[in-house]
Amino acid sequence: MVKKFKNFNNVEDFRRLAKRRLPFPVFHYIDGAADDEVTLQRNTEAFNNCDLVPNVLRGVENIDLSTTIFGKKMNLPFFLSPTALQRIFHYEGELAVGKAAEDFNIFFGISSLSTVSAKRISNLSAPKIFQLYFHKDKALTKNMIDECKERKFDALALTVDTITGGNRERDLRTGFTSPPKFTLSSFFSYAFSPYWTLNYLFREKFDLPFLSNYVGEGTKQAISIGDYFSTMLDQNMSWKDAENIRKYWNGPFCLKGIMSVEDAKMAVKIGASAIMISNHGGRQLDGARAPFDQLKEILDSVGGEIEVICDGGIRRGTHMLKALSLGANACSGGRLYLYSLAAGGYHAVKRCVGNLKNELERNMKLMGCKKIKDLNRKNIKFRNV
Repeated sequence: MVKKFKNFNNVEDFRRLAKRRLPFPVFHYIDGAADDEVTLQRNTEAFNNCDLVPNVLRGVENIDLSTTIFGKKMNLPFFLSPTALQRIFHYEGELAVGKAAEDFNIFFGISSLSTVSAKRISNLSAPKIFQLYFHKDKALTKNMIDECKERKFDALALTVDTITGGNRERDLRTGFTSPPKFTLSSFFSYAFSPYWTLNYLFREKFDLPFLSNYVGEGTKQAISIGDYFSTMLDQNMSWKDAENIRKYWNGPFCLKGIMSVEDAKMAVKIGASAIMISNHGGRQLDGARAPFDQLKEILDSVGGEIEVICDGGIRRGTHMLKALSLGANACSGGRLYLYSLAAGGYHAVKRCVGNLKNELERNMKLMGCKKIKDLNRKNIKFRNV
C-alpha cells in the first residue's frame, strides 16, 4: 500500500484522488466552506503575501524539527487538527489518523463528533487533543470531559467559533448529512463510488460514540452539521463557561477559534494554555480574516504568555515556516490530512505527513536553519501590506 502512494507528492495530489473516490456529497463536505467560500481561499492565499528570506553557509546537514506544545515534545512542528465524522470519509477513520500521528510522534485531534470511541483511541500512543463542543445538554458536555480524563487524553480544546452553524451551501446543494442519506439526487454518485459505498454499508456500523448515548441527532436521526451546531450547541456559551471548563479539566487547555487580539487577551486572562488561531477552515463566517493574517498582531499582544497555534489554510511546509518564523509555537490543519484519509486511509495519511516532513526538512536547509528556534522574523518579508 505504501508504494501505491509513492507518486503522491503533495496535498493537492490526494485531493484529486479523494474527489475521484468519494461520492460527491461526501467530497464536497470536506472540500466546501461557507457562503461564497472567500475565506476558504483566503486562508491559503494569505501565505503568498509573505516571502521567505534564506541565509546560506550555515552547516545544515543535521536538522531538528522537534518542538514542544501542551507540555509534550513533538518530532514535528505541526499536528493534525480534530475533524468530525472521519469514518464517513474512510472506514478506518480516526484510527488511521492516530496511527499516522503515532508514527511521527505528533498530536492528533479527536472531535466531539468522532466516529471512534475514546477507549479505542486511548490505545494509540500518539499525544491526543480532544475538541469539545459545548452542548446545551450539560450532562453530555461533562461526560465527554470525564471520558477524556479517564482515558488520559493530553489536552482539551474548546471550540469557540461554532455558536451557530455556518451557511455551508455545498452541503445544502448535495444534501450531505450525518449519517449520510441516500437520496434520489445522490444515488448515482454513491452507485459509482462502489469502494466507498460497500465499505460504508458492510463494515462497522456508523456511530458517534461520544454523543449517541445522549442524543439521536447525527446517528439515529440524519442532520446537517450546520443544523447540528445551530440546534444542539449552547448559544449562550460565555467566557465564564470557558473558564469553568478549564478548571474542571485541570490540564493543558486550548481555545480553538480565536481570531482577535481582544479574545487572545481574554484567553490569557482565564488561564488557557494555548489558542488556535482559526476560522474553522472558512466553514463558519465567510469574509473573515485568514489565521495567518491575524497571527502577527496576536503574537505581538500575547506571545510568550500563551502558546499560539496557526490553524488553517496550510498546504505546504513553506506555509508552516512562515508561521513559525512569525513566532507561532506550532501549526495545525484539517484538510491537509483529510484528503489523504479519504483517498486511502492510514497509508495515505502517513504518506501525506511524510511529504510535509520532507518539505520542512528540505526547506529548513534551504533557509539556513538547523532547528525550529532558528526561525525568526528576519527570515520573512511581507509584500503589498
